[in-house]
Amino acid sequence: MSNDKKQFKKVPKFKNEDEEREFWSSHDSTEYFDWSKAVKGLKFPNLKPSTETISLRLTLSMLDDIKILANKNDVPYQSYIKILLSQKINELK
Repeated sequence: MSNDKKQFKKVPKFKNEDEEREFWSSHDSTEYFDWSKAVKGLKFPNLKPSTETISLRLTLSMLDDIKILANKNDVPYQSYIKILLSQKINELK
């Protein structure tokens, strides 16, 4: 067994995210980091996930039902829709 430690390359300084994205698209990160020492399950509780606005057509009766249920749970109806979708997605995984 060898006592040689792998020498990792130094990550360059980037001017912006586009430059960094371009760099990593053509370089192997294992030459720069020892991924075996990476922290697994790291959480960023204050990091807001990216969102995208969508258009969703619902019948008026379905929207009314959602608004009534959201009101009963004291949650804005759009947030309530996200809660329902998230629950169903987790259920189907």
